[in-house]
Amino acid sequence: MKEISRRQFITTATLTTGFVLAVQPVFAKVITTDSKGLTAGAVKIPVKDGEIPAYRAVPATGRNFPVVLVIQEIFGVHEHIQDVCRRFAKLGYLAISPELFVRQGDVSKLSNIDEIRPIVSKVPDAQVLSDLDATVNWAVKSAKGNTKRIGITGFCWGGRITWLYAAHNPQVKAGVAWYGRLVGNSTELTPKHPVDIASTLKVPVLGLYGGKDTGIPVDTVEQMRDRLKSSSSKSQIIVYPDAPHAFFADYRPSYREQEAKEGWQKLQAWFKQNGV
Repeated sequence: MKEISRRQFITTATLTTGFVLAVQPVFAKVITTDSKGLTAGAVKIPVKDGEIPAYRAVPATGRNFPVVLVIQEIFGVHEHIQDVCRRFAKLGYLAISPELFVRQGDVSKLSNIDEIRPIVSKVPDAQVLSDLDATVNWAVKSAKGNTKRIGITGFCWGGRITWLYAAHNPQVKAGVAWYGRLVGNSTELTPKHPVDIASTLKVPVLGLYGGKDTGIPVDTVEQMRDRLKSSSSKSQIIVYPDAPHAFFADYRPSYREQEAKEGWQKLQAWFKQNGV
């Protein structure tokens, strides 16, 4: 097969359809949100070196919608993340989730998380933040988004990015980070982690974490909470004592209905409270 350039790849990349292979079989309690009354589907976001695919959901009528960036898990923008976008659209938001790994590879076709991790580990934070800036610009200029009402939420890998983007873009009114990693080594690709930006954070972020998350030790959550005390952001962290990692992911056995529903209600209240 003829090798294609990086620019050609991200220009021809397409959005994930259905659930990724690595999360099969899908859990029986999966939530499905229809697109009745919505405009929903794949769009292309112009970025510095081409275009990236994204999933967009918005009410079919109206304009000047508050914007919510929905940041993917390690598994990409698959059906669950797309469904979350539709849930936001049913609440009156323009929700958009860009594919942030496309330059590094297509994770949707991989059947094992151990194959996915090396791809995701090559994704530079600077690239992600730039792509999200481009997504905000597209939402405002091309999709009737309200530049004064921008929120962000993300899950797992996207939870970490939620903290970082809230520190990066002062236009963001509020964020909700679901079990995103908080500490880590400083590298060329990941120079800072949420704990490093906590004390200077200005945007209010609500962190939702599980007390039984084996990948995010509670002591790191407490470290983040302590650092936030010296910021002006009024950010908060809630720990659900009996919840594991990915407790919001209704397509996986990790799903915990009570904590997920409570977290979703708290997200909505947090966005309203902070003008999103």
